[in-house]
Amino acid sequence: MARPLISVLLPVYNAEPYVGAAIGSILRQDYGRLEVIAVDDGSTDRSLEILERFRRDDSRVSIISRENRGLVASLNEGLAVAQGELVARMDADDFAYPWRLARQAALFAARPELGFCGSLVDPLLRGRIAKGRLDPVFRLGLPVLSKFFTIFMHPTVVYNRNVIAEADLHYDGAYRHAEDFDLFRRLADRYPAAMMAESLLVYRVHAGSVTSRHMNEMRRTHLRIVGENLEREGLAEDSENLRAIGDRVSFETVRRAADFIRALEERIATLPDTTRPGFEAGALNLFYFLYQLVNDEERPALSHELLTLTGKWNAIRRREKYALSPGARAPWLSQVSMWAGKQADLVTYYAKTRSARTVLAPYRMGAA
Repeated sequence: MARPLISVLLPVYNAEPYVGAAIGSILRQDYGRLEVIAVDDGSTDRSLEILERFRRDDSRVSIISRENRGLVASLNEGLAVAQGELVARMDADDFAYPWRLARQAALFAARPELGFCGSLVDPLLRGRIAKGRLDPVFRLGLPVLSKFFTIFMHPTVVYNRNVIAEADLHYDGAYRHAEDFDLFRRLADRYPAAMMAESLLVYRVHAGSVTSRHMNEMRRTHLRIVGENLEREGLAEDSENLRAIGDRVSFETVRRAADFIRALEERIATLPDTTRPGFEAGALNLFYFLYQLVNDEERPALSHELLTLTGKWNAIRRREKYALSPGARAPWLSQVSMWAGKQADLVTYYAKTRSARTVLAPYRMGAA
């Protein structure tokens, strides 16, 4: 039986420093039956020139190039021309390990009923690579979790077009910068999905990434999607209190978000035993999302307020708990403590990671 063709969608926008390594890592896969569809979204740097070089050297590469229309348009254009039974995502600033596509194709061969899958990633930050680890929360079931957060890292996903109806496999421009969250929640409700408990990708964390550049809009859209999901499930009558904090972080919006979390937890407590654990895990993840959003304001009094009103002091790390405790009365002391904690995290990160050049050298992938 012939192996399925895998179409790899590679949207590109001003990725000159990284795109060569990204596409090279796909072309060096130990799974040869693939096509790469690179969509250049009006890049103003040398990205298109680099893509053209790869196309000249490898007939498996095709390029769509036109004016800038955004990531959602690029993804949908790629989907429209993809010929593969399996469609894989890839970002222009990441690296795929050589066995990535073979492992994912093998999963679909063993479980042909799957609609889509994702995997762990090894994060690359400050020239160091950490080992990805599977969060135990994924044992609780993807359909419920997909209502609270983006269940897969987008560039690890592979879609099975033999299972997913053509009309369902599209990205919605109304959810810009959280288009993957929206798609995954829709698919997880209708098609089986699987998280692979191994890292198949090196995920680069840097200030120029789409996530970093559009963090505020992504967070607003994320909260909107969660609110829609909870209203649909009958777990929230109105999600305005949740969405308000995405527009502006203040004592008022923190209070409203805390009210939302408490009301949500009360409703989840009435659910049957079969579904309650997944929703409880999702609600805790939502709290952590809000906690990070508030913490990024670097106003300890706001974080103190959120933790106090939600009763979640024991849900954060002990070091953060001690640092934020004086936040309402002595914000400066909390700021100093949090700064010291971040420095300690950097030291710990260095100790637990390896040099990117060392990790990637066997695969002929640069760490630039």
